[in-house]
Amino acid sequence: MRPNFLVILCDDLGYGDLACYGHATVETERLDRLANEGVRATHFYSAAPVCSPSRVGLLTGRIPNRLGVYDWIPPAGPEPSKRGDNRHLVHLRRGEPTIASLLRGAGYATCIAGKWHCNSRFNHASQPQPSDAGFDHWFATSNNANPSHENPTNFVRNGEEVGPIEGFSCQLVADEAIGWLKRQRRGTPDKPFFLYVPFHETHEPVASPAPLVEKYLPRSKNRDEAQYFANVHNVDLATGRLLDALDELGLRDNTLVVFTSDNGPETLKRYRRAHRSYGSPGPLRGMKLWTTEAGCRVPGIFRWPGVLPAGTEPRAVISALDLLPTFCRLAGVAPPANVGLDGVDCLPMLTGKTAERGEPLLWCYYNATNGRRVAMRVGEWKVLARLASAEAVGKRLPKLSNVHPGNYALATQAQLIDHKLFRVTDDPAERRDLSADFPDELDRLKLLLAESYAELAADSPVWREE
Repeated sequence: MRPNFLVILCDDLGYGDLACYGHATVETERLDRLANEGVRATHFYSAAPVCSPSRVGLLTGRIPNRLGVYDWIPPAGPEPSKRGDNRHLVHLRRGEPTIASLLRGAGYATCIAGKWHCNSRFNHASQPQPSDAGFDHWFATSNNANPSHENPTNFVRNGEEVGPIEGFSCQLVADEAIGWLKRQRRGTPDKPFFLYVPFHETHEPVASPAPLVEKYLPRSKNRDEAQYFANVHNVDLATGRLLDALDELGLRDNTLVVFTSDNGPETLKRYRRAHRSYGSPGPLRGMKLWTTEAGCRVPGIFRWPGVLPAGTEPRAVISALDLLPTFCRLAGVAPPANVGLDGVDCLPMLTGKTAERGEPLLWCYYNATNGRRVAMRVGEWKVLARLASAEAVGKRLPKLSNVHPGNYALATQAQLIDHKLFRVTDDPAERRDLSADFPDELDRLKLLLAESYAELAADSPVWREE
């Protein structure tokens, strides 16, 4: 029997935000139990250190640069942007194979409930929408639940605006997902499903139920921190409701559940609305928007009773890019033949049959907050490098939020300089640069990084007005 798939994705949840990943204050009973019943991956990575690229990577199994999604996607106005960066054009292109489209083509029922953020013109005929990416049913917002994650007004269900809804976003999303799942089981009980639940939490504007906020006030620096702790707790409660629904419907044993985050935690007060961003990177260095560990290493919990060994913590390097090829194999679906996947089947790593992924993980975030915008994880090693102009060697490349005709040559011909080497299995905080201690290893990884970056840059689309 082919398994069902439930993917729960948080927004800006840090590696250290759950009790089972070391948080000393936040109570995450249901997620802790999920980890004990399955696999708690400690070297799990998102596809990017920022939301839109990360989501596109998860859905397609490809490094998001290959799809032309280089940074978060701002909403496009009614007129073309005057900034010249063509970000108003960016979207997940029609026809790109996704987990949903591939599984739907193989007879799966598919649903997304939560945050979409894969196009600049949400719910507009000029760009593909979730239904075009393979979802039978969609209940979503573009980016945030506005005007707040409490009582949002901007959800859309299958192309129709829903209007004001009372409640908190993660609970409303759980309501929709559970309702869809129950209807699907009543109508086609033998049909497998892919349910994608991208919560808005813990992204700003953080809003949490008052009783939970009061619960954490005695253990917080201030009310804003209590709001954040309560936000994570509310996600735990919403996740618990989803898991209870699986139990109620007899779906527990044949459903692979994945819980993770799109990137690391937001930096407190980085922008005006980020006054409740008290997320924790745990022992890692950096935050969201960084190519260091905290930007991309996130919680990764997998449960599939009877298949995945309960209570295990593999140190294998696993990525959100791996979900598509893994799900395809388990569902008996041939992976897309006309595109190169960057993910691998991660089931052998989750079950302990192999400790290595065999393929490096590459990140290229042209708008990174830290100086080294290109990074690669290979086994125990992490190598990072700055980008420099090919025309003026040593001159750093300016930050780029998109690739367009005006900067394509700059991006594709950039040189990698000023490398640093870390053994992140022993040094997750990336404090000790081992470049001088392991020159041969550094030379090997510098060459691999240069080749990988050149290939990726050459395969990165250019957004231009038609």
